[in-house]
Amino acid sequence: MVKGHLFRKLAVILHADVVGSTRLVQQNETLAHERIQTAFQHFSESIKTYGGITRELRGDALLAEFDRASDAVASALAFQELNTKFNATLNDAIQPLLRIGISLGEVIIADNTITGAGVVLAQRLEQLAEPVGVVVLGSVADTVPTRLPFDFTSLGEKKLKGFDQPVRAFTVSLRPGEDLLEPETDVAPQTEDQIDTRLPSKLSPESYEALTGERLVLPDKPSIAVLPFQNMSGDPEQEYFADGMSEDLITALSRVHDLVVIARNSTFVYKEQAVDVRQVGSDLAVSHVLEGSIRKAGDRLRITAQLVETESGDHVWAERYDRKLDDIFAIQDEITQNIVIELSVKLVTGKITRLMATGTNNVEAWELTRRSGFLLISQVRDDLMVAKQLLGRALELDDNYSAAWENLGWAYFEESSRKWGPDPEALMQKAFDAAQKALSADPDYAGSYSLLGHIFMSRGDTDQAISMSEKALELAPGDPYRMALLADILIDTDRISEGIRNLQKAIRLCPFPPAWFLFLLGRGFHINGDNEVAISALEQSIEREPGSHVPRLWLTSALIEMGRQDEANAASRAALSIEPNFSTASWASKFSSKSHARLKDNLLAAGFPE
Repeated sequence: MVKGHLFRKLAVILHADVVGSTRLVQQNETLAHERIQTAFQHFSESIKTYGGITRELRGDALLAEFDRASDAVASALAFQELNTKFNATLNDAIQPLLRIGISLGEVIIADNTITGAGVVLAQRLEQLAEPVGVVVLGSVADTVPTRLPFDFTSLGEKKLKGFDQPVRAFTVSLRPGEDLLEPETDVAPQTEDQIDTRLPSKLSPESYEALTGERLVLPDKPSIAVLPFQNMSGDPEQEYFADGMSEDLITALSRVHDLVVIARNSTFVYKEQAVDVRQVGSDLAVSHVLEGSIRKAGDRLRITAQLVETESGDHVWAERYDRKLDDIFAIQDEITQNIVIELSVKLVTGKITRLMATGTNNVEAWELTRRSGFLLISQVRDDLMVAKQLLGRALELDDNYSAAWENLGWAYFEESSRKWGPDPEALMQKAFDAAQKALSADPDYAGSYSLLGHIFMSRGDTDQAISMSEKALELAPGDPYRMALLADILIDTDRISEGIRNLQKAIRLCPFPPAWFLFLLGRGFHINGDNEVAISALEQSIEREPGSHVPRLWLTSALIEMGRQDEANAASRAALSIEPNFSTASWASKFSSKSHARLKDNLLAAGFPE
């Protein structure tokens, strides 16, 4: 790993420590240290065998990272069994016993060290474990397929130090009479280089043309990609600050009608990479790139920004700002205005004054809200709880902050939709109330309308759902996420062709599309009867998000209609391994009567249960 390289990801985190290490050292310091190191050596070997990577060894504690929850659980149980057998061969009392905690959450990795909420959660969970025990977060238990030989016993909701909301915790053990899960021989252990280079994939020219109906070419109006600003502070925690700067600029520019702005999902693939602006211009089909860096020290900021023409590599405009921290919003305004001027984009009178309306002058509230956004994207229950804590703090600092209210509304919406609480209707009402507060704080805030659109859709008010979602896109005409959220509702209301067109526009602004863009597009094509394109989109969605069963359902249906029975059977088995309690009738009933019987029959034909 290159010194200073830093990146953020969703990961399974394992934390272990030695029970009563001080007591062991007091008995025989040299022997205790030797035994503890032997135990950690055995554990590191188990971690590597199951595809993980040991990130830190600190005296009597170990920290490791995995891609899959099942691998982390298997590694932990395999080690505990091995360590118990090893200790049984010793003829003295210096026998290291470990407690293990496993969490799932977003982490920041820099110079082979890990920080973030996921690490803290793993540490807190480990403290709940008995000696030789393993305790996991609720989302870890949810993620492990039920076919694996593990028994999870609920400890209920636990209040953990440093977290305002309780989290679900489970002990885990090997199911009686079952053998430990064998490591997969075709999955190589992670290496630091592999972790560094895993990036969202760009659609191939052939796939892009098949899904959108056109080639990815330079548009006939000004276009720009805002690359992630470099964090020059030397503090990994400031990554949120630098990323927030880039995101705000992308959001502001997407409000400009005559400007093509590439989405965050596609520009952030270049984060911490040595980039050639000509290559970026070719990859994203844009005429200009904005690069920058940010250094935060105390109450001072140093920000640099430069606008570069991609064809020639020439600098069109550059500026350096040395200001007080509270000036960050004014700096964003200045950068945005300079970009608009340099690209000769025409604005409606008064529009420029509203472009950078962040909704707050409180820097801490702004940063907390940005941090919450990364957690909401993961769609993991416990990450969502942490996001709500951050938003609660942000709103304590500024209760008139529209972006914070919007994010809180989406958190409640997800809780309600996924039935992660005892009263989904009450949670949906909280989502609605948060959206209204966001709207009251800023009537021109696009995010409020997208959220309201989905709330109305959940309540069956399709006219209001479409009206709100169209209003969001009117306020942010260049925002691909508003396009995709509107498309979701259009497809659900049988306006399939309109929905597909919106998704195709969204993918033009995000050539490295997220899985849900491709899923919605595949769903739309399938309902419309274009199964060949639908299968292509759905397969690429699954490639980006292999842990989701939903796109596999639509893929199964499309494969059945194409007469590809064996492939449909395989897709159904994969979906059921992820979601074994799936009900065909319940799922199909969510869709219009035009699609209901068709979807149900197709899934039954592929072996799904009634």
